[in-house]
Amino acid sequence: MHARSLELLRALLRTLARRDLAETAAYVALSLGAAVAGALAALLLVPLVQPGHALPFGDGLLGARRGVGAQAASFAAASGAFALLRWLAARLGARLVGRYGVSLRRKVHARLIDAPLAALADATSAEIANVLTHNVEILVQGFSALQQLLVVGITAAVSLGFALWVSPPLLLAAPVLVGLGLATSRAYGREQALVARRYVADMTQLFWHSEDFPRRLRHVRSFEREAAEKASCGAIAARLGHGYRRQLELVASGRLVLELLATLGITALFLLADRWRGMDRASLIAVCLLLGRLLPYLVATRQSFQQLRSTAPAFELWHRYMRLAADRLPAPAMPVQAAPGGGVLRIQRMRVTPPLAGLEVGELELVPGELTLISGDSGIGKSSLVDVLAGMTAPQVFVARLDRRPIGFDAYRELVRHGAYVSQNVRPWQRSVRECLRWAAPDATDGRLRSALADVGLERRLADFPRGLDTALHSASGRLSGGELQRLLLAQVILRQPRLAVLDEATSALDAAAELAVLAALKRRLPRTTLIVVSHRPGVAVLAEQCLTIESGFPAAVSGNATLRCTARRQACNA
Repeated sequence: MHARSLELLRALLRTLARRDLAETAAYVALSLGAAVAGALAALLLVPLVQPGHALPFGDGLLGARRGVGAQAASFAAASGAFALLRWLAARLGARLVGRYGVSLRRKVHARLIDAPLAALADATSAEIANVLTHNVEILVQGFSALQQLLVVGITAAVSLGFALWVSPPLLLAAPVLVGLGLATSRAYGREQALVARRYVADMTQLFWHSEDFPRRLRHVRSFEREAAEKASCGAIAARLGHGYRRQLELVASGRLVLELLATLGITALFLLADRWRGMDRASLIAVCLLLGRLLPYLVATRQSFQQLRSTAPAFELWHRYMRLAADRLPAPAMPVQAAPGGGVLRIQRMRVTPPLAGLEVGELELVPGELTLISGDSGIGKSSLVDVLAGMTAPQVFVARLDRRPIGFDAYRELVRHGAYVSQNVRPWQRSVRECLRWAAPDATDGRLRSALADVGLERRLADFPRGLDTALHSASGRLSGGELQRLLLAQVILRQPRLAVLDEATSALDAAAELAVLAALKRRLPRTTLIVVSHRPGVAVLAEQCLTIESGFPAAVSGNATLRCTARRQACNA
């Protein structure tokens, strides 16, 4: 357990940037100054609460011969310095915590953006949403707990140092306080870790229940499963409530144990010091004030250790996604040169997996300005095929020529890097129509945006809304239908002017006539773009120069280790 905790601490520290480490050093310095000022203020109380008696040192500052006014002024100055330094440290700590949360989200989001598609095959969108949102909040709380532990450690060291200065025999207090800290840090530790892990898992499940809620609601109501859905969500909420309550109960129980042990231990030390030969009353009061300052910090120590235990499962989840390898193939040694019209790409042989048995494709020509239709049964490998054609995943075998010159997959990927991929289930996440279109073409003018909307049949629809291009996508007053949202994404493709565009059932929400009209507009507006369209509708073949029909020569029930050979055959579409 200790090794695991140390590894967690080292892993958390590795997530800090150099700037964070520098500001953490400044935070430590401010905390040290605050601890010294606070300890000095405690000592300056001695001549005020025991007039006529002074500590056996520090005549200039702590002597009894100074007037009450001077003593009060010194106490006020030390207390003010303590408050100011603590405030400055708190501000710096808040800036560190806030920037740390931003850094964690940026890092994991960037890693997810660069991750290979295959690495995300087993990841749920709910878990990823949790990693990017609530899970990071738990990590930020853990980082804040580390800050608190720094403050506790510094304050304890300074207070014990001053206590040793006042009365060296009271060095006995140090091992007692260390023993109290170790004893209370172990109390309820195992249960705290189990509760924290369950809390992270339940939060992910709650994200799953909340995902794409309007669509799920229609599904639930059509099956008349409202009661079951309420019960399921209620059970998760109950477990989260129990976990949160139990965490607070563990904090309170640990605090009670710590305060009782600390009170007994410090009281015993005071009694021992009172009977220690040669111990004067002023020194005893000073030590009481110094050690009394540590009681609230000891409670904070207990809470910080519990918070770190809660951080462990959240950090493991975050770190699992940070270990994803970046999907970056090396750039070709020589730049890819294509003909002025874009170049004809002939794929002579390509093998794609999944599906498990593999998909063999041969003699496939990709010509700028032409449309290739891909069709076939669900689950037979269409999405895997277009992922490779879009350059997003590497095939097992790739033999191709560009304008009669051999080209490897790395060079092919570079060739189609300026592409566009629109899938059936993607919905715009931007706030307005303008923001959605400008996302694809940041420099596009309003006239160009409206032209693209007209090409996909959305200009008149937008004219019905008073805000026009600034119509909100997700408000009741400007809500677009599923088909209209698909048209909006296709307008992005027109604005993008890609080298290759993959439309994976991106027109499924349109009726047959509208689908043909939009695809015809895309062909007309994208004369230098190779269009690859995945569709179950045979009517799309009217617009296609070639069709790929993926077939299986075996029954669909074949499974296990049986060899399933899928073939892609090129045929004339308008024959």
